[in-house]
Formats: sequence, structure tokens, C-alpha cells
Amino acid sequence: MTTAVPATHREVRLAARPQGPLGTGHFRTVEAPVPEAGSGQVLVRNRLMSVAAVMDTLVRGNADLPMPPYEPGEVLGGPAIGVVIAAPGTGLKPGDLIAHNGGWREYALIDETDAQRLDPGALPDVAAHLSQGLTAWLGIARGAEVRPGDTVLVTAAAGGVGSLAGQFARLRGATRVIGSTSSRRKGKYLVEELGYDAVVTRDAGPIEDQLREVAPAGIDAVFDNVGGEQLLAALALARRGARVGLVGTLSGQISGGFTAPVEIDTGSLILRGITLRGMSGSDHLDAIPQWFHEFSRGLHDGTLTFPHTRLSGIDQAPRALCELLEGRHVGAVLVEL
Repeated sequence: MTTAVPATHREVRLAARPQGPLGTGHFRTVEAPVPEAGSGQVLVRNRLMSVAAVMDTLVRGNADLPMPPYEPGEVLGGPAIGVVIAAPGTGLKPGDLIAHNGGWREYALIDETDAQRLDPGALPDVAAHLSQGLTAWLGIARGAEVRPGDTVLVTAAAGGVGSLAGQFARLRGATRVIGSTSSRRKGKYLVEELGYDAVVTRDAGPIEDQLREVAPAGIDAVFDNVGGEQLLAALALARRGARVGLVGTLSGQISGGFTAPVEIDTGSLILRGITLRGMSGSDHLDAIPQWFHEFSRGLHDGTLTFPHTRLSGIDQAPRALCELLEGRHVGAVLVEL
């Protein structure tokens, strides 16, 4: 397979670290030479990339995360899917579909070890390879340990992670799934399109008061992607023996950090036998085959959907990230390149 490669391509660089809210002016889309692949390297033409809330933290560079921060003047990086153009001295060949972490550019040069070959038919839509389904599955299956008959709370339920977590909870036998989200518009989508039984929203009063109305008998399992007030409300409604999977800190990421401090009554948790478990994907690599099997099967048989929004063109990537942080979209946010 021979593909004509242009001399230049477009890539997005960080122009400056923001002092306040992130805006599209903090990025620059520039023309740059298309790199050439040497032995052991892979040149890939990117087709899709995803954006995620953690990228705001990486842009600000002020949090201790297991990934390097973005640097002003340099190209950003992130999950992407593309087609191999050249891969001398590797086990890949032109035309192979791969996933890698060299997004935010039209052409990426990566090492073979950083490329994951994809089966184009493994999922009904290749875009689903950019889902945050592993995080969602881990938080439900191993963090909250959702069981048949459970009442489950999923915080940030309309995001890329939460929109899948609620579906996984249902597949594991939960009889009542409650989601928290930022607006009534998203709440309506959760109930009508994703099968949530009830929602609580940030704009409708104290979260704990709302939870008491929709879960009067309490909550058995919590998938928490927010922290702060929402975690405290969940703990207040947690039944004896409840399990809480901690997967994110969106309440803290709003200000660019990765902390979401809360004051917890340890004695109450002990007396009620409540388990809090922090979940990091790197600690559960053994789960990848199982979650992917369940994800693929669910998408193929229609018991799962992959909610997402697509914007077109690499120049729209900064806008995609900013709109995700502003909560404008439901599900994952992708950019077609």
C-alpha cells in the first residue's frame, strides 16, 4: 500500500499556560514538516483523537500525575487512532490501524512499542477504541463492586466515563441507577437515552437533599468521578456495607488541580462497614481482556452504546477540549483529523 505523504502537516501546540479558565487562545495550530520514519519507528496518519478533562491539568502543569505535563511551545499529546503509513524494521505494515498517544497532530511519529494494533472489526465503530470504558468498567466492577439488586450512584454521569459506567452497572444487575450531572438537559438524556432511573443536578439544590428524594432507602454502590460535595452526599446516603469506587476528582480539576479534599467521619464509615477504594487503571492491567470482551459484546448486541460527540478538523481540537471542560457535551468528545 503506497500513500502520498505531504511535506507538511498541522499540529497543535500549547501557546501559554492559563492563569484562569482555559480558552482556545492558549493553543496554536501550526504547519510543521511531516517526520520520516527510521528503523523501529512508525509514521501514522491520525484519523481520530480524543480530549479529556485531565488535559486541563496537564496544560497547567501544577499537579503530580503519572504523566508529564504539556510544555509551552511544544505539541500536545493524547489518545489517537490512525493508519500506518510507514514502519521500517517493525512488525507493522502500511494500512494497519493502530491506537497510540500521539494525538493533536495530523501525522505522528512513534516507536513501535507505543503502537497498539487494532482489529478494525473488533468494535462496531472504531471510534469506540477511544472510549474511557476501561475506567468505567473498573470503577463499577472492582471499585464499587456492583451486585445484582444494588442501588448505584454514578457521579458525573453524562461524561465520557460516567455515560458508560451507568450502563455497566445495569449489565451487572443493578436495579436502580442514579446519576449526577450538571444540568436538566443532560439529566433528561441520561434518563431517556441511557436508561438511568433518576438524576440529581448541580443546579437543583443541595446534592444530599436530592439524593434523599431519589434514593430514600440509601445507596449500595457509588462510582465517584467528582469528589467534594457529591462524594460527601453519597457517603451520607451509603447503606451498611456500601462500596465506593473513587475514579476521578472533577470537582478539583475545575480549578486545574487533581485534589478534591473532603472531611470524612471515619467512625461512621467504620460502624457502617463502608469501603472506599481508589482506582487506577495501571494497577488493573489484568482486567483489560475481560472489560474489552464485555464492551465489544455489549456494543455488538446493543446492550451498550458509546455516547460521544465528534468535531471535524484539527483546528477544532482546542475548542473540543474547552467545550468538554465547560460541560457542553454528553459522553466522550472526539476530533476527526
